[in-house]
Amino acid sequence: MSVEVIKAVVLMDLPHGFVGRRGGVSAGDLAGLNVGYGSGDDRDAIAENRRRAVDAVLPRAQLETVHQVHSADVVHVERPWPHDERPHADAMVTDRPNILLGILTADCAPVLLADASAGVIGAAHAGWRGALAGVTDATIDAMEKLGARRDRIAAAVGPCIGQASYEVDDAFRDRFIEADPGYECFFLPGPHSKPHFDLEGFVAARLILAGVLSVEPLGLDTYPAEDRFFSYRRATHRGEADYGRQVSLIGLPR
Repeated sequence: MSVEVIKAVVLMDLPHGFVGRRGGVSAGDLAGLNVGYGSGDDRDAIAENRRRAVDAVLPRAQLETVHQVHSADVVHVERPWPHDERPHADAMVTDRPNILLGILTADCAPVLLADASAGVIGAAHAGWRGALAGVTDATIDAMEKLGARRDRIAAAVGPCIGQASYEVDDAFRDRFIEADPGYECFFLPGPHSKPHFDLEGFVAARLILAGVLSVEPLGLDTYPAEDRFFSYRRATHRGEADYGRQVSLIGLPR
């Protein structure tokens, strides 16, 4: 099975892709294209999966990832760093060619951004904590420091847990409403009378409110699509001991 690369229309021909679990070499509960060194998967399998993902999007590019910590912190990637020296952050920006920014997810929302005219790209990991803290706003700010303009930025929100699958509790909802009463619109009552959160809608709205004119939510729910995506929540509900991570990639060609 070949690597599945999901493209966003708004990012046009820029090298990018939301890469799911199809086309990898991992086995068992992590079967497929697991790229997460935070899992207990075989290290050689993870390395091969990462190589396949890179080759499917921008062959021979240098993959850069960060140690994601659910923050709003952004780093400027000027040159490759050793894997064991990855900074703790949840977003990256660059204007350098042949560097492939990679965001790992397993229900959180991956966001890929680009101002093609300026030659500036960004990638963000937007779990609920980072999304609420403003990780996408911080990414846009960092892109502007490299010469991007927010009204020229295009952004795509990739596969993440959908509202139908994302049951939360009242305390979770209250945390958002305390930050802004208008955020109540991102919650709907579920079948068990508990609120369900629209993570994708929230992230897309934050991008629009920040001044991004071209925003594309892909509308792909990671939880039910077991053959296409890894899901932390699905693995937890099943009592599985581990879970895989997929990668979302964006780069500038040479």
